[in-house]
Amino acid sequence: MNPKNAAGPVLIVGSMAFDDLQLPTGQFDDVLGGSATYAAMATSLFSPSRIVAVVGTDFPDAALASLSERGVDIGGVERAEGKTFRWAGRYADNLASRTTLDTQLNVFADFRPKLPAGFERSEYLLLGNIHPALQLEVLDSAKHAKFVAADTMNFWIDGERPLLEKLLGRIDTLVINDEELRQLGEEHNVRKAAKRVQALGPKRLVVKRGEYGAMLFDDSGIFFAPAYPLEDEVDPTGAGDTFAGALMGYLAKEGQLDGSTLRRALMMAATVASFCVEGVGTSRIAEISRDDVAERLDSLRTLVHFGS
Repeated sequence: MNPKNAAGPVLIVGSMAFDDLQLPTGQFDDVLGGSATYAAMATSLFSPSRIVAVVGTDFPDAALASLSERGVDIGGVERAEGKTFRWAGRYADNLASRTTLDTQLNVFADFRPKLPAGFERSEYLLLGNIHPALQLEVLDSAKHAKFVAADTMNFWIDGERPLLEKLLGRIDTLVINDEELRQLGEEHNVRKAAKRVQALGPKRLVVKRGEYGAMLFDDSGIFFAPAYPLEDEVDPTGAGDTFAGALMGYLAKEGQLDGSTLRRALMMAATVASFCVEGVGTSRIAEISRDDVAERLDSLRTLVHFGS
């Protein structure tokens, strides 16, 4: 790790939201959430970041200030008249599944990402789970991006496939879960589905598999990063966005995109995501340090070390 080689801030475009969560441990309302929020907090462990998102007049200044204190540039957060995006969900007792109870897009319904001056020069770009047309607009504006990762979801795969495929032809890395991979690749076998998705354009594919870890598919082959086995699992909300943010933050810090750096980044992302699950919302990742991450990463390495 050589800080002098580090690139500039990671540009993150996504949502900021309030979540109302029904968890096995209780009911938690008005929890700070959204893909951009989780990703930026994870990125800040390694590199500065920039957020482009929209919030309503009900969004607390203190929440924005806390992000700013962590090295997150909030100059791209637009405050619009109305209420902030809100999601409500109920998790099963084993946290393995969840049911959406309510979704209120509010100001997010009219969100059109606008990059403030200087943001368009960002070299690392994370396109959160928003409409593919908006992702493409951001990509058109961020002409200096040398590494672009994008997220998507079942809704866009099913309803906006032509636009999504256009996006896939222009990005470096697609970050999705295994269910989305099977839907996009139209193949149940993960390896076969990955090959079909890579044929659509992305140079690399990162597949999140929850408690079963994550996989990287690239020109060097396939790499597997295990998930850290937790004793206390509280809330998996935002773990995938935390994973993506940590991945991008580490890559920006290293300033390199070779195969070995990408594999270390995957292990680092899996480690940071494990902290997210230990608390409600962003509470746990808000309190950890890079030293905490390094210590847990060492523990994660022992899970796969089998000698020479």
